This record gives sequence, C-alpha cells and structure tokens, in this order.
Amino acid sequence: MPRRSPQATRGDRDDLAETVRDGLLRPHKQLPPWLFYDAEGSGLYELITDLPEYYPCRTERSILEEYADAIVEAAAAGSGQPLSVVELGVGTADKSQIILGAAVRRQGLTTFMAGDISGAALRVATTRLAREAPHVRVRAVRAPHESVLHEARGLPGRQLLMFMGSSIGNYEDTQAVDLLRAARASLRDGGALLLGTDLRKSPEVLVRAYDDSQGVTARFNKNVLVRINRDLDGHFDVARFRHVALWNETLSRVEMHLESTVAHSVRVDALGLRVDFRRGERIHTESSKKYDEVTVDALLVAAGFRRERTFVDRARLFAVHLARASGPAGEPVGAPFTPRAS
Repeated sequence: MPRRSPQATRGDRDDLAETVRDGLLRPHKQLPPWLFYDAEGSGLYELITDLPEYYPCRTERSILEEYADAIVEAAAAGSGQPLSVVELGVGTADKSQIILGAAVRRQGLTTFMAGDISGAALRVATTRLAREAPHVRVRAVRAPHESVLHEARGLPGRQLLMFMGSSIGNYEDTQAVDLLRAARASLRDGGALLLGTDLRKSPEVLVRAYDDSQGVTARFNKNVLVRINRDLDGHFDVARFRHVALWNETLSRVEMHLESTVAHSVRVDALGLRVDFRRGERIHTESSKKYDEVTVDALLVAAGFRRERTFVDRARLFAVHLARASGPAGEPVGAPFTPRAS
C-alpha cells in the first residue's frame, strides 16, 4: 500500500479526495495547483526558483531588495501605528523577510502572519525567521488563502498584505477578483496590498520558464500523480504521462498539463474510481496569467483597491504593485471586472 503523507490529517485527506474526484470526473480533466505543494512538491518548487529559465522569483526578489524601504514607507504612510505584515503563500519566507527587514528598520518589533497550505514550507519559514529575524513576531497559519485572510483581520495596527510570485495568475479572472475582495475585507481602511504580477512578454521566454531543460518543472507537475498514488491509493503510472507547457494567447497565460501518452485506465482505490484516458488526453494542472497594468487596475478596482505605485525591474519582466484599500470594508464596492484586450 502506498505510504501516506505524514502531514495529512483527516480534514486534509477529505479535501484532497473531494478535489481529485471532482477534477478527474470533469469532461476536461483538471486539478488545482495547490495539489503541487506536499513536502516533495515544495522542495521541487524551491529548485525551480533557482533555474536559469525561471526568472520570476529572482526578478521579484530583486525588485523587493531595491525598493523594500520605499514600499514599507508607502504602506505605512498616514498612520501613526506600527505596520503588521501578512503573506498568503509564504513559502520559505525568503521574499517576505526582505519586507520584514525594512519594517524592523522603520519601527522595531513587527508582527508577521505567515500563511501557507504547505506545512513543510511553513516549518522552514518559521525556523528561518526565528533564527534570522529576532525582532519579528511570527504567527504561522497552515490553511488556504481564504482562511488566512479571515485570521488576518485581527492583526494590530496598519496592515500590509503580501500576495507575491504572481500567484494571482493561477486564478481565473472572476476567481481572482473574489480572492482580492476577500483580501479587501480582511483589511481596515488604509490597509495596503502588495501584489506581484508577471508581465506579458515573448511566448518563447514564458514557455521556457515552465519547461526547463533540466526537467525539474516536469517532475514538479508529475508529482501531483505521485501524491494521488500515495495519499489516495492511486495507481497512476507516471511514465505514461508527459509534462506539457504552452502559451494561450487568447487568455494571456501559460498553461501546464499532464498528457497521457497512451490510452489506458487508472484506478484510485480510496475514491472507488476507475478513470479512462485517451491517448493525448490532458489533465490541466496550472494556469499562470501574464498581465499588463490595464488588467491589474481592472482587478484591483473591482475588488475595492486603488493602485498607488508600481515597482518594476530594469528589463520590465515583472511588477510589484502597492495598492490601497478603498471603499467600505467587508463588502467592497468596485467597478465590474472588464479587462481590455491586451
């Protein structure tokens, strides 16, 4: 019998089972990207961030290193209260630590809520911050984004909510607006959002970032099947699937898929399922939308934010936006989301 994840609780396994059942029974099979992030997947993602083809993490980090003090000053402007920081999808906290360092330089002791669905990543983050950032008071929340946002409402002082890595691009536009509205509801008036977005650029550059020459991203993608085998008694033969990354011009996004190389059936015993695959049939595992400022503004306004400043790298590969909560909290009133064609 496959070994179960030591991090899996009953609630985790029920959520996993429901998600996998729903995704594999759709006419167009689909699994959400949060399934990537078990302990093995989190480790593979850290390897991806160092790949020469994968520019987003190092570029975003360079922006934060250059502008951290300006970002913190702008976020805290007009408030006599200390700045509290919360991050969705904190990972190992390497980027949040840059902002936290600037906050400590400004005010001393800083409260930080670290949210992530990966217990392994949170342990790395909290251990690192305890060792390297003694003036940061950390509260770790292992939960989906929406639950972290609910917890963030109780943070003291002026709030700065970080959502980095262009993770917003994993969502369909309507879902992205819903998440940003929930983010707005978690902030008091004047609270700030720091949002990282990948910018539109050459499709060749974009696809290479998700289909590296060393095959690390392929292993990361296929780890979803390994996880189903382990945690749900699945019988996926990973060798029968290939990693596919492609550019969807119409939707302005890179997509990742797992494509069956042969016609075959797969049992998932914990779900009582037998899933048929045609040769060439795909499981859609991730979308990563690429933005221009028009689309970013449309998302923010629809969610009850106004963009104040945008920080970009010199090559204009990536952008970090500072937006201010505007309008009433709880049920933000924003314009309907109506992006223009890029």
